[in-house]
Amino acid sequence: MAPRKNAKGGGGNSSSSGSGSGSGSPSTGSSGSSSSPGARREAKHGGHKNGRRGGISGGSFFTWFMVIALLGVWTSVAVVWFDLVDYEEVLGKLGVYDADGDGDFDVDDAKVLLGLKERSTSERTFPPEEAETQAELEEQAPEGAEAQNVEDEVKEQIQSLLQESVHTDHDLEADGPAGEPQSEVEDFLTATDSDDRFEALEPGTQNNGTDKKQIKWKFSLSLSLSLSLSLSLLSVKKKKPKLLNKFDKTIKAELDAAEKLRKRGKIEEAVSAFEELVRRYPQSPRARYGKAQCEDDLAEKQRSNEVLRRAIETYQEAASLPDAPTDLVKLSLKRRSERQQFLGHMRGSLLTLQRLVQLFPSDTTLKNDLGVGYLLMGDNDSAKKVYEEVLNVTPNDGFAKVHYGFILKAQNRIAESIPYLKEGIESGDPGTDDGRFYFHLGDAMQRVGNKEAYKWYELGHKRGHFASVWQRSLYNVNGLKAQPWWTPRETGYTELVKSLERNWKLIRDEGLMVMDKAKGLFLPEDENLREKGDWSQFTLWQQGRKNENACKGAPKTCTLLEKFSETTGCRRGQIKYSIMHPGTHVWPHTGPTNCRLRMHLGLVIPKEGCKIRCANETRSWEEGKVLIFDDSFEHEVWQDASSFRLIFIVDVWHPELTPQQRRSLPAI
Repeated sequence: MAPRKNAKGGGGNSSSSGSGSGSGSPSTGSSGSSSSPGARREAKHGGHKNGRRGGISGGSFFTWFMVIALLGVWTSVAVVWFDLVDYEEVLGKLGVYDADGDGDFDVDDAKVLLGLKERSTSERTFPPEEAETQAELEEQAPEGAEAQNVEDEVKEQIQSLLQESVHTDHDLEADGPAGEPQSEVEDFLTATDSDDRFEALEPGTQNNGTDKKQIKWKFSLSLSLSLSLSLSLLSVKKKKPKLLNKFDKTIKAELDAAEKLRKRGKIEEAVSAFEELVRRYPQSPRARYGKAQCEDDLAEKQRSNEVLRRAIETYQEAASLPDAPTDLVKLSLKRRSERQQFLGHMRGSLLTLQRLVQLFPSDTTLKNDLGVGYLLMGDNDSAKKVYEEVLNVTPNDGFAKVHYGFILKAQNRIAESIPYLKEGIESGDPGTDDGRFYFHLGDAMQRVGNKEAYKWYELGHKRGHFASVWQRSLYNVNGLKAQPWWTPRETGYTELVKSLERNWKLIRDEGLMVMDKAKGLFLPEDENLREKGDWSQFTLWQQGRKNENACKGAPKTCTLLEKFSETTGCRRGQIKYSIMHPGTHVWPHTGPTNCRLRMHLGLVIPKEGCKIRCANETRSWEEGKVLIFDDSFEHEVWQDASSFRLIFIVDVWHPELTPQQRRSLPAI
């Protein structure tokens, strides 16, 4: 097990509660907290010389106003003179606030944002992203590209400053609509922001031959709009990835021109431009990397796996060229791994990650990515070794801690997993503010009787990971009606309920025959939900697919159900028999999604000792009667009778889902 050196250093700070936003809040100034020497003299002598008590005179106010104004201007001059800011980089990032359609951020754009000038009708618009994310991309390696982090921070801080400091009524363009919060992959996957899925990893320059001094002074005028803006830009300056080798610097103007096309959304033209550069300069890593990025963007635009496969290959070519800069190699291979995961090529992604770690053995972020790669392959033991290595070197690495804690919990080492999960979340490190880790931390605490479990569920709810403290499913559609218990009339599936209750004896008899003749068809529950006891299931439909062999054991039951597509077509549910023997307790748990409701038809129910709790209400089954509940809410089961309990479980689509959603939602 990984040593837990300085274990308490990984978290425990309440300030980490803001980590889910991805950036710290701007520092607040201290203006108004201290008095001027003149003001202190006024207090000492009992008032102003002309009889007014307290306050600042008009001349004093004007003096301070001029001091602040000059400070802002001269700070901007100093920034320019001493080259404290990489202007080409920052101007490229500020291009997102281009309001007049000329391709950059300048004084005219600032006037539009301040409400002093009308927005140009030629302003670029961006098509909204699709709401439903792809399943494999839900799982992400941690953010590794420094340039992308800089871009996010600059966007957030500038947007905050322009809205809060300048008090404009104009809405800035959003980064893009969020998709469905999670995509569907069972067991473990790491989280990713769908908005960042196709973001460029390299901030392109947008010089286009304009005089460099002119660009600097244009930018200094924009800086003088707000001293806070100047300081915020300085505070987020980070090392820019070096993507050009000596040869590429000689063709920088051509590379920049092609990159500008890509940045402005002219993907097809950018592809052609970079292909021409690769043809003319086959030894250029930057040209090949740009071609890969364009193919990546084009694959997203066309929703084409074939184009994406070309991009994956081109990323490999770029990283393999002689004299490829270190940063370019790292970015190319990282993106290649991510896109391989997107296509479900987990083995290929793992090989790419292994190569990255071989090339950069001291980079713990890459090792963390490799651990995720092993988890996606189901190789928890190899992932565990990777995270132990990381924690030996950096014992307070929050990302490694939450994943190591997850692995321990999966190994049923419940108590040992808790401090790793807890300290990892508290660290606020990127990749730790994820609903899965709150889910598993709370679950582990419940199982050891720790009353803090609901505190963490509440925190997960406040941070937007859970719909409520009780409803903690992770794969959800927003806006669906949510309540623990339902009536048949509320579901709209009254015909299905009537059919089940009319034919309950037929369903029961076929279930009992399967129990008697083929006990092997009833498989033990394998999700580690039992504290103790014996609980097995016999499945007829799974993820909307009929199990033909199983239905041979219960043919009449299967025929009865085939007319009800709300259940047989429910790709986020099952239809199955469930048998539970005396002495069984099922831990409090939640289902994976709010997109289904669960029906329980009582078949063989002992007179007493069997009960189910959903949220804060407990009920019992009756033979021939259907109970309906939303299993995305916490529920718990006890079987303390003297004989077995047999029920029939039928999952149905949530009644508020549209037909299109039922067709398109990924299976669970």
